[in-house]
Amino acid sequence: MKIRDLIHIIEEHAPLSFQEGYDNSGLLIGGFDEEVNKALICIDITEDILNEAAEKNCDIIISHHPLIFKGLKRITESCPTERIIKKAIKNNIAIYSAHTNLDNTIYGVSHILAEKLGLKELKILEPKAEMLSKLVTFCPLSHSNQVRQAIFDAGGGKIGNYDCCSYNISGEGSFRALEGTNPYVGEKNKIHFENETRIEVIFPKYLEDNIVRAMIAAHPYEEVAFDLYPLNNKWNQVGSGVIGNIEPREEIDFLMEVKKLTGVKTIKHSKLRNKPVGKVAICGGSGSFLINRALKQKADIFITSDIKYHDFMDVDNNMILADIGHYESEQFSKELIYNVITKKIPNFAVLISEINTNPVYYL
Repeated sequence: MKIRDLIHIIEEHAPLSFQEGYDNSGLLIGGFDEEVNKALICIDITEDILNEAAEKNCDIIISHHPLIFKGLKRITESCPTERIIKKAIKNNIAIYSAHTNLDNTIYGVSHILAEKLGLKELKILEPKAEMLSKLVTFCPLSHSNQVRQAIFDAGGGKIGNYDCCSYNISGEGSFRALEGTNPYVGEKNKIHFENETRIEVIFPKYLEDNIVRAMIAAHPYEEVAFDLYPLNNKWNQVGSGVIGNIEPREEIDFLMEVKKLTGVKTIKHSKLRNKPVGKVAICGGSGSFLINRALKQKADIFITSDIKYHDFMDVDNNMILADIGHYESEQFSKELIYNVITKKIPNFAVLISEINTNPVYYL
């Protein structure tokens, strides 16, 4: 299998355009047309991980956290990252990372943790804006169905749990075909009036090129008129964290469930409220930026990591804050990536690393 084909499967689930501006997800080492036969999945790429990949004859490592995150000015052996890069290239091991793009998709890092904790009715905690666009095009009435269907087939017209969504208006268009044209209808050098359909469809911005190509291919006109509008609507399929419901239970009981599932030695948490837990917010990784959002959504508890001292004070007993550790909150992303790949290509060799790369220890 070529690397580009493997990446396509991952990015169908978590498009690279979903990543945050500061991130560095994607193919970091290797060529898109290189052949790969076995992948190793991990959270962090360490020298031990690279050695494991080499020992198991894996020719690509797929990690959650990017190996190359900060700018590099040289590749020597002065730090672990430089040593790993040098050894990966020497051993012809490609490296791909799916970081905040995997965090921000609805079925991402937070979602799999929430599912394992039994949360239902899951929604994105903080949906992203500026991820959607609108396409408006005009075509003769006779071809409106095929043009509209081509747009739908390319991924347009999905709103929440609905698809094939469009708005259509009938009207009259005009044009004059000049010399050098081959008009579908009308005569050269004469103004022509045609009964047309105006088709409006919302689509994810990252699908723009595919949708425009599909529309043009299905359209009968030699010159296709269309408009693209950026939208500020929030998209409930992309964003940070998740929130959902569980059968109400005692705070201690739920925290012990979290502790057992994640294997964390201790959970740092704010003062207990002596109220049942029913509404739960979760953000795998560093989620303190979502504390106010979880409060506004009236979560009983917010599970995340890397919470600062004053954050525990600022919730003012309106919600429980629970810090379960960064690695612990993201550990199931290995399983998530594994499932995404094997669902599409069950015969491709994919291994989950046996090495725990958590740099934090508990005494």
